[in-house]
Amino acid sequence: MEFKDYYATLGIEPAAPQDAVKRAYRKLARKYHPDVSKEPDAEARFKDVAEAHEALIDPERRAAYDDLMRRRANAQAQGRPFEPAPGWDNGYEFSGRGNDASGLDAEEFSAFFESLFGRGARVPRGANRGGGTGSSAVRGADHHARIDITLEDAYRGARHTISLRRPVLGADGQVTVHDRQLEVNIPKGVRPGQHLRLAGMGDPGIGDGPAGDLYLEIGIRPHARFRIEANDVWVDLPLAPWEAALGATVTASTPEGDVELTIPAGSAPGRKLRLKGRGLPGTVAGDLYVVLQMALPKADSPAAQDAYAALARAFPAFDPRHPNEA
Repeated sequence: MEFKDYYATLGIEPAAPQDAVKRAYRKLARKYHPDVSKEPDAEARFKDVAEAHEALIDPERRAAYDDLMRRRANAQAQGRPFEPAPGWDNGYEFSGRGNDASGLDAEEFSAFFESLFGRGARVPRGANRGGGTGSSAVRGADHHARIDITLEDAYRGARHTISLRRPVLGADGQVTVHDRQLEVNIPKGVRPGQHLRLAGMGDPGIGDGPAGDLYLEIGIRPHARFRIEANDVWVDLPLAPWEAALGATVTASTPEGDVELTIPAGSAPGRKLRLKGRGLPGTVAGDLYVVLQMALPKADSPAAQDAYAALARAFPAFDPRHPNEA
């Protein structure tokens, strides 16, 4: 995943004050707004500028981003790569969702922005305060964070200790990043984008006001073997040529364990076999699609070369560039 330098996008230094962020955004937004700009890449540039503004205009988000930049710089100084990809062990926790002044829809933000701040609804700061039993009672602010789990956790459920990095605004107006750990139950069948509510884990209330809640937005880490599309799961299954041609019973992997799968004779690469209800669990479970692929043995011995030569003689009219004409 590409790291985004939001300061460079706005043309300001990392030490720039908050009003410099606002001024830079207004200047560039006027320059690249698609309704008035003549620049050929105006729309893309406008979205980049709006995203950078959304990340830096809120003190908590900016503190989280600055913390990430420090970690990246430390890794680079030690000669180590730094990839802020989904699956970080440490998520960032926020109270509210910034000012939402960008005008962008949630799906228009980059994967980098989503991995750091999440995709949940952006709630203006203070919008979730209120309630209580008296005039001095104020409900604590809700908090939001994104965590990534494994596909296996989504199938079976799990209990994990998670680490969250929370930007805290001090009385002096400075923001520092604090760490905290929580025990979290991951329910079976949780879906990407779903929010888990941890009651009372947000800011404490004022007076007799109740504490706010913590909402955890769930992401599922990329898997080495399986792919997720909506509620369905996809997996490639390599076959030997004779298994595809003659049919076979083979062992196929699923997130719930291995299954015996019958391969119909004459199966071509790319054929999809559907295992109903074996996708992501839930009230309406998804399906598991097994996509057949061809794996060819190497011609790395005289016997193997002779076998390939015999196969060529057995199919003299076969043209792999035009297989339907043979």
